[in-house]
Amino acid sequence: MKHVGNPTLGIMTLYTHGQTFDKEELSYFRQLTAVGSQLGLDVFVFDPGDAHAERQLVKAHRYDLKKQVWQQEWLPFPDTVYDRCRAQRSPRFKEMRRFRSRFPKLHYLNHPLSSKWGNQLVLERNNAIHPYLPDTRKYQGLADLKVFVKRHPFVFLKPVDGSGGRGIVRITRAEAGNYKLEGRDTNRRIIAASNIRISAIPGRLTSWGLTNRYLIQQGIPIELTDGRVHDFRLLIQKNSQGNWQVTGCAGRIGGGKSVTSNLHGGGEAIPFDKLLAKRGLSADKIADIKRDMEHLAHLSAKELEKRFGGLCELALDLAIDPDSRIWLLEVNPKPSREIFRLSGDHETYQLALRRPLEYALWSAAHK
Repeated sequence: MKHVGNPTLGIMTLYTHGQTFDKEELSYFRQLTAVGSQLGLDVFVFDPGDAHAERQLVKAHRYDLKKQVWQQEWLPFPDTVYDRCRAQRSPRFKEMRRFRSRFPKLHYLNHPLSSKWGNQLVLERNNAIHPYLPDTRKYQGLADLKVFVKRHPFVFLKPVDGSGGRGIVRITRAEAGNYKLEGRDTNRRIIAASNIRISAIPGRLTSWGLTNRYLIQQGIPIELTDGRVHDFRLLIQKNSQGNWQVTGCAGRIGGGKSVTSNLHGGGEAIPFDKLLAKRGLSADKIADIKRDMEHLAHLSAKELEKRFGGLCELALDLAIDPDSRIWLLEVNPKPSREIFRLSGDHETYQLALRRPLEYALWSAAHK
């Protein structure tokens, strides 16, 4: 069954409860619908579980721009699929994998990456990227933790498939052979700092299922003079000619007592140059750092794409230590772009909205 009229883009995402989607994502999808209309691209949203294989139809959620309401109807499979299914441990995520395996001939803008650990292993094999990566290991038991806390002044335990700062703890050497444990639980609530013996940490976090689900990572000193942590989110996307191009980069400053800078955890967005100037860096040094970060972004995007298949966008979480060394903390294939709006960079925010749609049009014409 073919579409008549404009080419179509189906945004594949996962229901959160019943037949509803994440509110923040819905806001993004409304904006994509509006921009798509300007570009001559019809946009709709669907859950991969709502596919009728025999009839080649999906139960589509379409946003009516005039009535400003969501409406549902059965539509032919889209010309292009934009995968926004974020990794999670649930049967719903398996629906996405099942959909892709059942319909491999559909035109997908982006392919799934691995877990944080899988991505780390891919990037480590590239000699040009390896120096930017913190020392990282998959947690197998207390022995691994002991090795890391001896090697580094502080380390992080982070879930291999987490997001938004959930379930991340920082472990720092303290007095009398103890270690300070602090962070956020799996519901993103701040854990009050406490001193603890290293041998007691696995027991303290026993309900988290650390083994095989967590990474241990070297901590990078990124505290500002007021004690708050900070890092940077860089967005690289395919443009309207199908080429990788850095869209923008902005800073994040974590909330008080937070060991992460995530915006969902109370963090604050700030322009890239402003944050580095706040650290006392000169304009020339800031320009050098930006150039190196963009080079790293291109290397990383191409390396991951070579391993996992075509991608349309990628966000890099980056840290810059007191010696101005750049560190790649992790990559995110399903990024938000709110950081640009919240930092006041509305031009970059609008560009970040348009690029997946422009690339979808280019990609459909060249498939």
